[in-house]
Formats: sequence, C-alpha cells, structure tokens
Amino acid sequence: MSTAERAIVPDTEIQNLVARARTAQAAYEQMSQEEVDAIVKGVGQYVFDNAEPLARMAVDESGIGLYEDKILKNKGKARTIWNNLKDKKSRGVIGEDPDSNLVLVAKPMGVVGAVTPVTNPIVTPMCNGMFALKAGNAVVFAPHPKAQKCTEHLTDEFMKVVKANGGPDDLVQVVRNGSIEMTKELMESVDVVVATGGPARVTSSYGVGAGNVPVIIDRDVDAKAAIDKIVTGASFDNGIICSHEQFVFAPEEEYEQTLKLFEETGKVWVTEDESEIQKLRELVFPDGHLNKDVVGQSPREIGAMAGIDVPESARLILLPAKGSGTEDVLAKEKLCPVIAILPYRNFDEAVARARANLLVEGAGHSAALHSENDEHIEAAGIGLPVSRLVVNQPSSLTAGGSLTNGFAPTTTLGCGSWGGNSISENLDYKHLMNISRIGKVIAGKAVPTDEEIWA
Repeated sequence: MSTAERAIVPDTEIQNLVARARTAQAAYEQMSQEEVDAIVKGVGQYVFDNAEPLARMAVDESGIGLYEDKILKNKGKARTIWNNLKDKKSRGVIGEDPDSNLVLVAKPMGVVGAVTPVTNPIVTPMCNGMFALKAGNAVVFAPHPKAQKCTEHLTDEFMKVVKANGGPDDLVQVVRNGSIEMTKELMESVDVVVATGGPARVTSSYGVGAGNVPVIIDRDVDAKAAIDKIVTGASFDNGIICSHEQFVFAPEEEYEQTLKLFEETGKVWVTEDESEIQKLRELVFPDGHLNKDVVGQSPREIGAMAGIDVPESARLILLPAKGSGTEDVLAKEKLCPVIAILPYRNFDEAVARARANLLVEGAGHSAALHSENDEHIEAAGIGLPVSRLVVNQPSSLTAGGSLTNGFAPTTTLGCGSWGGNSISENLDYKHLMNISRIGKVIAGKAVPTDEEIWA
C-alpha cells in the first residue's frame, strides 16, 4: 500500500463513520427536491406516528421528564417542523433577488455532526436530522450516554425511511459506545456541528447557550390567563425545556393576589415559609451549583429530597425569592419544576431585574412577557439581552416555534454572541446549507457620483 493510499484509510471509528457519511452524502446530493422531501417527511412522520412508544423509551432511558408531555412534544415538534419545511426549496436554484439581480443556489455543507442531549433524546435528533437532510447533508449523531439507546433506535428507523425512498446507505449514522474523546473527534472531523445540551465550541458550529427565562407579568393583562400560560410552560416535561419560565416578576400591588392565583390553578405548590424556601434553595443549588439529581424530577420527588411534603397534584413549586441577579441563587437556571417570584415597582425595574438574572445565567437565550402595552413590549425587546422575547405565550412551548408565531420551529435555539453561539435565532435548515450567489449587472442601475455618495 502506498503512502498516499494509507493517508486516506480511516484509522479510527469516528474517521470511518465520517468517511462513510461523505460517500453517502455525495450520492444523496444527486437526488431531487421531491426525493429529499420524501425522506425528510418520513423522518418527521415516524416520530409523529410513534410518539407514545418513543416517549416511553425516552423516560425509561433518561429517567427524567414526563411521559405524557413527551408524547405532546414528539407530536408537536414533528408537526410544526415538517409544516415549516415542506414547501421550502433546498436543492439547486432556490430563489432570486430581482432588485440586486442575484440568483441563489443551495449547496450542502457535507457531513453534519449532531451532539444531542439527554433532555430531548427524541425530538432533537429528529429536528437536527430533518434539517441536515433537507439541506442535502449526511448526519452523524453523538448522543448523551443516557440517550444512547434512543438515538440508536432513531438512527435505525431513519435509515429505513432513507432506504425506502431510494437514499444511500450510511446517510444517517450514530456514534455507538461513545465517549467525550470520540465526540470531540467527531466535532473536529465533520463539516458543521450542531451541539445541543453542552458547552461545545468549535469552528463552524451551531450551539445552544444556557436558558434561564425571566417572565414579566405587566399591569394591563388578565393575570389569571397569564399565570395559566406560565404554569403550562414552566411545568412542561418537569421543567427540562431550556426555554421554560424560570423566574416571575409581578407588580408589587398585585403580588399577594398573584401568589393566590398560582395556588388556585390547583397545579402549583406555594410556600412563604423561609425555612422551606431555604431547604429547597440548598437542595437545588448545593454550593451554588445546580444539583443534577433534581433535573427533570417531579415536584413531589423534589420536595421529598428536601424533607418537605409536596402534594402529588403539584406540577410546579413556586418560591418567593430574596432578590434578582446575584441577590439570590434562585435567579439561576433550575431545569426542574421549581420557579421563583419577585415583586416589582415599575416596568423599568422589572426589565432591569430580568436583565440582572440573564447576566448571571442565560444571556442570549429567551425572555417572556405578558403585556398588552406596545411600548412596554418594545422596551423589553430593546432592554433584554435575548435572542427571542416570547409575548403572551407559554415560553417553553413556543420559543422553539409554533403554528401561531413566527419563530422557526426547532429544538436548537441559538443564543448569539451572548451565549457563545454562531446564530442569534432558531436553528433552521437554512443554517445547514451554503448558498452560491450568481451576480449579474443590474440593468439601468445609475452609478452615483462621488459628490452624491458623500453628500
């Protein structure tokens, strides 16, 4: 064997996976838009049609979250993502800009490395897989150890969809028996990385920063309706969604009534007992750091860990905080159905306190606001360091896109430079393709004089 031949022979499992993915991608690139869309649709429909067993598989393997909510998540994400993708062009000429006389041509990036989390072991591989395939790429998943079986199962099923629609072998693959070192090698070997659930930072990657959503209840809203939405969002899947409401700011004159309205939902356990609040504070944040044992557990289980009897009916624990930002550790991301609440005097103070929380943790991710005041909505949008402000909606269910808002449906929410990410919007298929621009002379375009340019 010559030196040149030896140089191209993969000598690690990861290099072998990537080499096979490159061969598959080259063949896939020759397939038509209709053939590509049939595969992408099939991937989403598999998750939609099998939402229940996949939800059970996710809960059983990961040990976190709620089976019933994972069913809703599987169906909801599959539905909204395919609805957004199905009419979009991603092969060949995809559009023109008449004013600039540009023709836009889509090109795949090649091989996508998708690092997937334990919090969303079904919908994140589905989502990132659909985006990668829509853009003409191959994809290799690197799962969290507690999501290995889920990801291997999905990979096998997705490949059945690929083959049933005439696609090539090895278009969708998974790292088996993985490790941190193997994931790092994958990230260094592929053309683009989508990293969800960890602090991975590599060149040409799309990652997700920490979430820690503050939610402001304005004075001009139906407080009960707003609280119902907050409870729905914050309790969903036992609080493991990165965009779920973490800390509520309520008008000071309505503070006690707000606590009462939370209790009256029948889903929220509220305590104003300082000793109980401190026990839960120390449980969730021992030594100031999030306790991994509370992540995705039920309120009753969390209460039991702290020696507190929280009723079985509770979907959420609400704790009055001492302050915002660095004033109380409860201002940090909790990833469980425990949220905090604090009164505010005026709207400027509410925004300032929400900003303080985000600057401790979660800058660049999301914030929520319940308001009918356009000036306040704009002020929050300007004043908060977030990539998305969710208005009058349950944040965890809609920040990642829905059928009734304009956010791109996704499971990967970019956090911009605040979160060390490449994008400050929701990851979409367009982020996983290159675009060639064919530029022609703009007919009749008047060339301005220097005097006109510098006037």
